[in-house]
Amino acid sequence: MSADDLVFTPAAELAAGIRHERVSPVALVHAYLDRVERLDGTLHAYITVCREQALADAERSEQAIARGAPLGPLHGVPIAVKDQIDAAGLRTTARSRLLRDNVATRDAPVIARLRAAGAILLGKLNLTEFALGGTQQFPYGQPRNPWNPDHDPGGSSSGSGIAAAAALAAATLGEDTGGSIRSPASNCGAVGHRPTWGLVPRAGCIPLCHTMDAIGPITRTVEDAALLLSIIAGPDAGDPLMRRSAPEDVLTRLRDGVGGLRIGVVRELTSSPDTDRETSAAVMEAAETLRTLGAKVDEVSLPLIPLAGAVFMALADSEGAGQHLPWLRTRGDEYDAATRRRLIAASLLPAGAYHQATRARTLIARQVLEALTHVDLLLAPTQPGPAPRIASGQTPVASKQDAAKRFFTRRSYTTPFNLAATPAISLPCGFTAAGLPIGLQLAGRRYDDATVLRAAWAYEQATPWHQRRPPPDRDPSDAHRRVEHSCRGR
Repeated sequence: MSADDLVFTPAAELAAGIRHERVSPVALVHAYLDRVERLDGTLHAYITVCREQALADAERSEQAIARGAPLGPLHGVPIAVKDQIDAAGLRTTARSRLLRDNVATRDAPVIARLRAAGAILLGKLNLTEFALGGTQQFPYGQPRNPWNPDHDPGGSSSGSGIAAAAALAAATLGEDTGGSIRSPASNCGAVGHRPTWGLVPRAGCIPLCHTMDAIGPITRTVEDAALLLSIIAGPDAGDPLMRRSAPEDVLTRLRDGVGGLRIGVVRELTSSPDTDRETSAAVMEAAETLRTLGAKVDEVSLPLIPLAGAVFMALADSEGAGQHLPWLRTRGDEYDAATRRRLIAASLLPAGAYHQATRARTLIARQVLEALTHVDLLLAPTQPGPAPRIASGQTPVASKQDAAKRFFTRRSYTTPFNLAATPAISLPCGFTAAGLPIGLQLAGRRYDDATVLRAAWAYEQATPWHQRRPPPDRDPSDAHRRVEHSCRGR
């Protein structure tokens, strides 16, 4: 097997190969580190790379195999996580100058669970500042789409999407407040699952919006997403907002197929004039594929969904502004200019407007949940179109209509399910004529992540999109390369 074939092998298959001693954890870590060294000067997926520590962990993994020790489900598999999540001894920067020296003293529960499962941490991944989106300057390098570096990888979990799609890690973790797992998965041609809110512990993750933040996997296959979710989900005493009962085993039903499932195609997103033609066509073709696999597919209408982006920003940005108010007062000049403007604007939102937004959230959530009493899943594009080109600067807002389209419209494709606290997944369903991935989104009932993953797996297995790889490796020519090969960073 070539090095490229090895690193693109799904995490579940790598784990099986390691258990049966067909794959060496040391050789595997070397293969990923070599690929990061070769490609990340252009893609900028990583903020910190833990080369020495990862190799030492791989040696210990091989020793455990040699002495016949019990092996976890990810034993020896190299992963990476969004630099919003604490890992002991590593910086958690949230891509901000304010946290450049913030070294975590303990693992977040999700990291502890992955380590207990045998995973090896390669490093921490790039993101938009404090997971807000709209960042203008990236001190650790501008994240770039592996299918075309001139295009945006999506955010805020930019590095997680890049690393999964470009095989810079076997699997990654991101965090999704309003689409921050699904957007990079869609733009980069990966699988991104936002779990039901309250299913995965969030302690040790720098918060943006307590009522919507959710940690979840970004991977190259649906099975890998289900595998990671099965490891990180479950009650945690450190997160009082979590569900107390043990979650359903999402792997047990993964191969049950879609026969008999009722799927509703969301008219306002799939047939919207804001949805790119190639995207709409690919998503409707995906719906037909699911129909041929045995699902009952019908159109549903959720009239309030186009308002979701604006409602989400009013709520999430206001919560974020509350989190950041002390720093905004004392260290405002250390924020990215776009982050600072967005948080200050949100801090000025009148109480009456915030109250209206909370009422609107209730109405939107009610429509989503009501629809899910008639169908098992909702289907829509993840984004209105493929990854846009990376902007070279701030373009002035021309009108109210321009502002709405630029800031609210694209968020209305993912945020309805954050507002409703339901699980949702993005997976590839085609490519544009220009070779950019298109994302299919499936959303389900609260705590029914298993059905979302089951349908996604059935679609994935019936189509070739997950087998495609980004274009051949490019020479890292970026003169501003900032990958750090130290666990503590600079």
